[in-house]
Amino acid sequence: MAINENAELEELIRNAGGGDTEAEGEEGSGLDIATLLLVARRSLIWIVLLIALGLTASWLFLRYTKPIYKSTSLLKIDEKTEAGALGLSGTMGKGIEERQSINKLSGEVELIKSNIIYRRLKDSLDLDVNYYVEGTVLENELYGTSPFEVEYRIKDASLYNTKFNLVFTGSQRIRLSYLYAGQERSGEYSLGQPIVLPGMELLFIGTSFLNAEALDKKYHFVINDEGTLNAYLSSNLSVDIINADANTIQIAFTDFNPAKAQDIVNKIDTVYLQEKLTQKQQATAQTLQFLEKTLSENRKQLQLAEENLQSFVRDNKTYDVKADVAAITEKLAAQAEEQQKLAEKARLLSNVARLVEQDRLIASDEATLEEGIPGIALLDDSPLTQQLSELNDLQRNLRRILRSYTPATEAVQQQQSTIAFLKGSIRRQLQQNRQLLQNQLGQMSQLQAQFNSELQALPQKETELARLKRPFELYEKTYLMLMDKIVEFNMAKAGTTADFQILSPASRPGAPISPVRVMVYAVGLAAGIILGLLLVAVRFFMHNTVTSVRELEQSTAASVLGVIPTYDKEKMSVSKLVVDKNPKSAISESIRSIRTNLDFISSSKKKRLISVTSTISGEGKTFVTVNLGGIIALSGQRVVILDLDMRKPKVNLAFGTENVKGVSTILIEKHTVLECLQHTSIPTLDFISAGPTPPNPSELILNPKFDEMLEELYQHYDVILIDTPPVGLVTDGILIMRKADIPLYIVRANYSKKTFLKNINKIMRANNFTRLCAILNDANASGVSGYGYGYGYGYGYGYGQGYYEETKPADGTFARLRKRFT
Repeated sequence: MAINENAELEELIRNAGGGDTEAEGEEGSGLDIATLLLVARRSLIWIVLLIALGLTASWLFLRYTKPIYKSTSLLKIDEKTEAGALGLSGTMGKGIEERQSINKLSGEVELIKSNIIYRRLKDSLDLDVNYYVEGTVLENELYGTSPFEVEYRIKDASLYNTKFNLVFTGSQRIRLSYLYAGQERSGEYSLGQPIVLPGMELLFIGTSFLNAEALDKKYHFVINDEGTLNAYLSSNLSVDIINADANTIQIAFTDFNPAKAQDIVNKIDTVYLQEKLTQKQQATAQTLQFLEKTLSENRKQLQLAEENLQSFVRDNKTYDVKADVAAITEKLAAQAEEQQKLAEKARLLSNVARLVEQDRLIASDEATLEEGIPGIALLDDSPLTQQLSELNDLQRNLRRILRSYTPATEAVQQQQSTIAFLKGSIRRQLQQNRQLLQNQLGQMSQLQAQFNSELQALPQKETELARLKRPFELYEKTYLMLMDKIVEFNMAKAGTTADFQILSPASRPGAPISPVRVMVYAVGLAAGIILGLLLVAVRFFMHNTVTSVRELEQSTAASVLGVIPTYDKEKMSVSKLVVDKNPKSAISESIRSIRTNLDFISSSKKKRLISVTSTISGEGKTFVTVNLGGIIALSGQRVVILDLDMRKPKVNLAFGTENVKGVSTILIEKHTVLECLQHTSIPTLDFISAGPTPPNPSELILNPKFDEMLEELYQHYDVILIDTPPVGLVTDGILIMRKADIPLYIVRANYSKKTFLKNINKIMRANNFTRLCAILNDANASGVSGYGYGYGYGYGYGYGQGYYEETKPADGTFARLRKRFT
């Protein structure tokens, strides 16, 4: 019912005047800091709990997460670059050297991460079998500390990467269990006993760590295949270039076991050193093998040359004809050189003749004769050169003329005739020169033949001797050079060292790199704080009810007459008169303050009509009416309470009487006012119940009989208190408020919507209710701040909803904390 009423009210407010609503929305816009602080204070215990939850989650994460350790070493690669060896030291050489250095270091990184190093590493360390012991929370790897070792021979590859569980049943007895082919297999065996199982053979050997304490634990081991090991090494090994200028490389390995990480890094350094030495020795060995093979072949050739030379010296007597041979040889060389020049000149004449015939003497119009025919100066023929130059000019001129005239033009034909005549002259000149050159070449050939005959006439012994000495000297020189190289490489092989230094060897890591305890706790703390802030934000944005006097004052134009604190003295199913039972209680004092404020507002009038209304049911309208009437009556004034909420009468329930007759029967003239008056425990306080519910309450109120009833009551009472229907649901309350001297509007803390306050402003503007006053009901300590009421009293749900029960404040730390945070 309350939900439907709220929906109807919100719809009514939305359908109200658009301009007024927009103005009121603008007034309530902006961040409400006080409300935000109130929500934050009320959420403080939840924020603390969320932070504790975040820290607890961090602790659990650290508790159930295996720490990861990282061990590193730093290497310096001392490699000579090709640029340095070639002496390139300038800017270009520096760039080349840097690129070569980076390329070299990248190659070393790939070498360290290659299967070559992995293979050597697996041969050096026992990484093929992982041993584990079960802990209270996590399992721990027993690297180097296992109380047993296993030797295996796997026949079925499916047994690789299988978990084998092992427990000790005695000092030398074990029980082994594992899954094979989808079935669990188990058996009990002795240490040192060869075990033949389907698909494998095992042998368990005890170690020095096998003691009485180790016998009570549970173990398991895994036999890794090569692919698993390679994947394990690749995923945990990182090799990075730290400084390319300094040629430094960092090798790092991460693992759950710090000792294992350290051993692997140190072993990688060792096997890398061995691999580098092996590569250098292999290269040196290959070079020596090539040198020795070449030396053997050269030795055979040298021996053959020696034998030939010895045979020549032994069989022939030699004499010195070196001078004659040298002179004739020099002449032959000069003749050959001159013959070469003549042949070049003849070739040039042939090229010129071909170019003349093909009209391609010059390649372009701008080129000179020397540029078009390289070597023309070698002809040493001025008339021919002049004619060629003239032909070149004529051909160039003809091309220019052809750009402007057609071939049939007289000027073109005349130019062509001149060129043809000149070509004929050049042909004849070229023919003569070529004939002359042929004669000269013939003479040179005859002279060369003469020199050759003279040389042949000389004794052939020296020539043969020279011919035999040449291979001998060549083989001898090569033989000596190869011998020197073999000696050098043997010395290098004997002193081969690795081209790197270990600047920082791997050390055992003391603290894990992951998870970082401080970081995890910081994340948990931050998560708790963020969740707490989100909770505050959500509660703030969902906070749509009135909680304090300040909100009431800021959001409505009505004067705040007072505050009624929360009441929890007793459990009440309906509104009751409580001020007569505890006249000195906080709630009585707060209502007395409201009575005093009413006296200030209407001090000039002796007779007063006060209406009490609210937006919807449940805001405490009847409770305030009854107890306000009781307080006023206790001051000596005669008070009568009229229940005009004829649809849901409640005043009679507050005084514990029946609702047989009342206002409705008076207005239809069935009963008189005196007949309907009912007395209370306070002598000066009377009330008239609503009476039976009529079909037309609004029409009854508009009946002139209603004014007559009020006039009759004014004759006997000083104050008339009217409990009106909620104005957010029906219009009866508005009709009564127009007749009232002081209309009161009840707003319940933490119940009434903030949008209800806009309805108050609208009612005041629409009906000119200048004296309309608001009362904040059911306010806690924060709600009454500024009015002097910080007590924990008040009442429950109210109109049409019943009243809730508040337990008495309990003593103790928890109660104080609860009161503090709420």
